[in-house]
Amino acid sequence: MAKQDPYSVLGVGRNASDVEIKRAFRKKARQFHPDRNQGDDAAEAKFKEVQAAYESIATAKDRNEYEQQQRMSSMFGGGGGTSFGGGGMEDILGQMFGGGGRPRGGNPFGGMGQQQARQQRPKGADISVSLELTAEQAEQGGQFPFTFKRLKPNASGTMEPASVTLRTRVKAGVKHGTTSRLKGQGHDHPEGVAGDVMLTIRIQFGEGRFWDGSMLVQEVPTPFSTLMLGGKVKIQLPSNKKIMLTVSPETMVGDRLRIAGAGYDGGDLELEFVLPDYDQLSKAQIKALENLKKSGL
Repeated sequence: MAKQDPYSVLGVGRNASDVEIKRAFRKKARQFHPDRNQGDDAAEAKFKEVQAAYESIATAKDRNEYEQQQRMSSMFGGGGGTSFGGGGMEDILGQMFGGGGRPRGGNPFGGMGQQQARQQRPKGADISVSLELTAEQAEQGGQFPFTFKRLKPNASGTMEPASVTLRTRVKAGVKHGTTSRLKGQGHDHPEGVAGDVMLTIRIQFGEGRFWDGSMLVQEVPTPFSTLMLGGKVKIQLPSNKKIMLTVSPETMVGDRLRIAGAGYDGGDLELEFVLPDYDQLSKAQIKALENLKKSGL
């Protein structure tokens, strides 16, 4: 049986952060945990599947490696490498690198001058890589290493994956989602030039905070009773400042409030109301919920 896509297993998008992936994993793990599904073989199998999915994409490094393995697998039809001998070379190159192989017959430049031919040499595929920084690192800037895999030819002409570590300079106050192109650092082409690396900056703020486009969002765990009746909850902003937040009556899960200037680098911050994550309910809470259920809430 083919291994399922870990993003689909956890129910997250391919741009999900460490925090979002961890939150999704915890939710799924609780749902299918053997202690809650004793004797249920299907739930146990699902629990193991969820664990494997999380291990595959838990961190930025894991996700980069997974995505590159997927691209290489599709290039090679599931294999780890291939040689370029035989008459099908042009077809293989066309599928792998988006360009033809060697012109067939006659002038190797196909009637073009050498300078024009160099300008039209086939190019290896680009590689998308993310560099995850803490807010402090992003605010201060500096040089940061990142590791990825690229296809390179060995002595026999076989394209093989190789691990590469580069360092990049990040400007102080860099914006989340900033993408830069590193020319010639992508997959090699056996008969042309290397592709590029598209490096995207992702700024992490720890559990409970995530990005919605360019907006930083902070979850505010709020008891159901407070959401319905109104009240106050204590929260800590990204600046570590603690405030008492007023919750209006009949606030819904998913509602947001915006605080100007409380986000990253002077940007705005949106607060999103969510229910608390209860690992285990007390007897009093269970009884209260039963009474709420009887009353129609």
